[in-house]
Amino acid sequence: MYNSFLSVVIVLQQPQEARLLPDCLLRLYEVLRGNFSDYELILVNNWPGLSVDDDIAPLPDELKHNLYLLTLSRNTNKNHAILAGLDRSNGDYTLIYEFDFCGQPELAVQLFERSRAENSDIVYLRAKDRRVAWQFRPFYKLFYFILRRYSALRVDELAHNTRIISRRALNSLLRLRENLRYMKAIYSIVGYRTSYIETEAPLESRTEGSFSERFRTSLVAITSFTTFLRSLLLWIFLFSLVFLLGVIVNALKVKFTGVDVFGNTGEPFSGWTFLVVLIAVFFATTCLNLYIMSIYLSNIYNEIKQRPLYIIESIKRF
Repeated sequence: MYNSFLSVVIVLQQPQEARLLPDCLLRLYEVLRGNFSDYELILVNNWPGLSVDDDIAPLPDELKHNLYLLTLSRNTNKNHAILAGLDRSNGDYTLIYEFDFCGQPELAVQLFERSRAENSDIVYLRAKDRRVAWQFRPFYKLFYFILRRYSALRVDELAHNTRIISRRALNSLLRLRENLRYMKAIYSIVGYRTSYIETEAPLESRTEGSFSERFRTSLVAITSFTTFLRSLLLWIFLFSLVFLLGVIVNALKVKFTGVDVFGNTGEPFSGWTFLVVLIAVFFATTCLNLYIMSIYLSNIYNEIKQRPLYIIESIKRF
């Protein structure tokens, strides 16, 4: 038995998960009481109007004495529901546990042992593949390409939400009080030694919410954690300069030779060259202004988030 206090956070995200709840809690209870000196179960009910009291009532008293039920007043983003549980975690280690693994309660011990053996502060479950409809696959590829290319984040696209977090890593994570949360990115910002355990259970779209919810989450991640939009505006500005030069050359060529750059014959009207050049200049100037504004907005956005400038992992004196 390990002389450690383990907190387990479970989010009840769908009504059908309530049917699995008693069996899931009983399986976890048997594993926790046999392997840890102390433990707590934090159940976050993220479905307003759904009562689980009748499901919990028949459970053993010892289990119920270590169970905390948090019922949210309205349905919220799953990342926010997880945060509600993490805020109330008191353990030396905290396990975020998904209903998909209710049949494998021994994963709690395996994640804990991997964390201790490898001195890792975060250990997560990693799928071997992702099951998603073919029409959505390009969106996933584009999303993770943008994260890798336009940020310093190291986000594993096959990571499950199920993971164990040490107390010090959790304390650092809770300092990032962002209203728009993408938990996988926040784990990366926090840092600390991280490892994973591979599992046969694939990532499925049903466990990540509807496509519209995932799309909103991807927009949050791209705008909050990458420089993609600012880089995009830079490329638009550079394109506008090239376009400006091309338009000027073409307008002057038509004016003096009567033939454009594509070899087509044309007769310019009075004032046509000046109008075309003027529009191209204004287009390039507008793009430049948008790029400059994006830099200022990006700097303001980063300042008001008040992310910690650094996180100390440990302090030693010799």
